[in-house]
Amino acid sequence: MNGTEAVTDALAKCADTFYAVPGFPVTEIATRLHADITINEKVALEYALGDSLSGRRSAVILKNVGLNACADPLVNATTQGLIAGVVIVAGDDPLAQGSQNTQDSRYYGELAQVPVLEPNHETTAAAVCAAFEASEQFSRVAMIRLTPQLLDNEVTDNYCEPVRGKGALASTDLTMRGRSEAAARRTTELFVWSQESPLNRLCGGIAAAGAEEGQSHVVTVYPPPAGICTVPAVREVGRPFLSDHRCVARMETVREPETYHARGFFRTFCRDCPFRPLMTILAERQVSAICDIGCALLAVNPPYRIGHAGYALGSSIAVAARSTKVALIGDYALLHSGINALIDVYEKELPLLTIVLKNDRMGMTGGQNAYDLTKYIGWAEPVYCPADDEQMLKDELVVPDTPRTLVVKGVCPEGCRHETVEC
Repeated sequence: MNGTEAVTDALAKCADTFYAVPGFPVTEIATRLHADITINEKVALEYALGDSLSGRRSAVILKNVGLNACADPLVNATTQGLIAGVVIVAGDDPLAQGSQNTQDSRYYGELAQVPVLEPNHETTAAAVCAAFEASEQFSRVAMIRLTPQLLDNEVTDNYCEPVRGKGALASTDLTMRGRSEAAARRTTELFVWSQESPLNRLCGGIAAAGAEEGQSHVVTVYPPPAGICTVPAVREVGRPFLSDHRCVARMETVREPETYHARGFFRTFCRDCPFRPLMTILAERQVSAICDIGCALLAVNPPYRIGHAGYALGSSIAVAARSTKVALIGDYALLHSGINALIDVYEKELPLLTIVLKNDRMGMTGGQNAYDLTKYIGWAEPVYCPADDEQMLKDELVVPDTPRTLVVKGVCPEGCRHETVEC
């Protein structure tokens, strides 16, 4: 059995859903798993995060350069948390056999503060199991780095016995700063996990990672186990990532995560915001929505407490399509990157109510003008509703069996600022 077959079998045992943008050297893995092909890698990861919120483990299969496209939700998921495990299977191409560059995916481990595993021929299936377990233990995405040198050759490890855990979303009482601080605390625990991982074999001599050979072997390449700092040299496929990071220090414990109650206030919509009637109706109906970055995010706070925070700008549509079935997004966020997900949702005919707040503004960054989205989403056959027409809002706020887009139009009052609500 070669590495491709072993990884495929392990993923089939560990995960419930699979998403992919095919590319060398992991196309065969995606094909064997009948992975759901998506419009781009960002949407694939957002679907997986939506599955996670619904308790389904998910794998996202992509090549190294595709990892760039999903960087936004990857980094943000570390602070927002997740429920069921999400693992990115990243196929690297160190010799540029089928790629435009030789990008090394392991560097995203440091950027996003996520566990990265690179199995060898003795730990192929076990590393897949461990990646899902780590994702749930630390409530963030985990990554598996694969190269053709491993995938194309024989492996001896094909045993995988999944052990399911449960992650956690960031506490709703944490500020955004507090969520980052809480995530940083869990990152310090990643170093202990790596040090204690039974997948590593540290017995002196030259250390190796992935398909390379050595007296010692490291599978948890980020963060690396502390013992590797003493080895004389490291062999690895691609750039000298492990060699450069082998003595990386565990971060100091950070301050107590900031809560809204400690800070003393929440932020909410402007006093004369035209979308307040919409929020009131959603709150009264106890609608659970995925709220996008922007003013829509304020709906998570009191007095409305509508649903969950999104994972990145433009992410609410794909996340909601696999979880709550209701997405709340601003017009700028939709055009920024949400429109890719909207296209994919309509192609797959997924049940989803997308509520777009149309104010032609970039409301969170100073009120800059946004493009008029009406010129770009006619294909979705959206329903337009004035923000002050409460009866129409009540009639139209229905979760459908197919994709449906409701555009709520309002004009932001000049000179207003987000209000605060005391805790």
